[in-house]
Amino acid sequence: MTVTIADPKISVQDVSKIFPLKGEEFVALDHVSLDIADNEFVTVVGPSGCGKSTMMNILAGLETPTEGRALVAGKGVTGPGPDRGMIFQQYALFPWLTVRQNVEFGLKVAKMSAKERREKADYFIRMVGLEQFADALPKMLSGGMKQRCAIARAYAVNPSILLMDEPFGALDALTRVKLQEQLLETWSQEKRTVMFITHDVDEAVFLANRVVVMAARPGRIYDVIDVNLPYPRTEEVRLSPEFADLRNRVWHSVYHQEPDLRVGPTPSATTA
Repeated sequence: MTVTIADPKISVQDVSKIFPLKGEEFVALDHVSLDIADNEFVTVVGPSGCGKSTMMNILAGLETPTEGRALVAGKGVTGPGPDRGMIFQQYALFPWLTVRQNVEFGLKVAKMSAKERREKADYFIRMVGLEQFADALPKMLSGGMKQRCAIARAYAVNPSILLMDEPFGALDALTRVKLQEQLLETWSQEKRTVMFITHDVDEAVFLANRVVVMAARPGRIYDVIDVNLPYPRTEEVRLSPEFADLRNRVWHSVYHQEPDLRVGPTPSATTA
């Protein structure tokens, strides 16, 4: 059953994206529709080539759809904007700048005063637990610390939306779990609308209000699964039978997809 969100923060409306490939056409997205509510945390999973990153790049304004449209707060996406913060797997920190200077960078571009920049940067540095490393260069940080710095930098410019493309994908399992908990703690304090791409089913369930499962060739939405687990998401939640049931359902949708079932080839996978 499809339930439309009355006033979505993000709306992907019948979007298709076709890329030329060796004289032919590659359909990365095939009539994808999805609404995400304000302050909702949505994770997106699916096999390689299912269009997860393409959909996110369209929302970021880095790609334009071949058909359909993407809207943020009711306005069509025509390019990148300060209302959308992006966090990638590769950290994308400036190696010659300290943690504080990296977090301040967007604020400096926005011409915020030095005093305001320092106060805001220090607030988010504390929030992600890097206050002891505020003057450290990225080369002195672990992978997890670099990603926490990237998260603080994204939050500092006050975007209403965070677009996160496998931000923990290169980290070891223990660091990944710790950063999942840290991210949810930050999200609970500084609510944002989040779209988070991952290949990790456990991560998808642990973080999200809803999990969107995509299918490949062509890229389309296969299933949308509500995650009715309480916040804060603790180790107890992660080890609960309810979590295991949801994990198994998502896992089955990702790895045992059957053609012409679930949402179908021209989906409108929206829910309240």
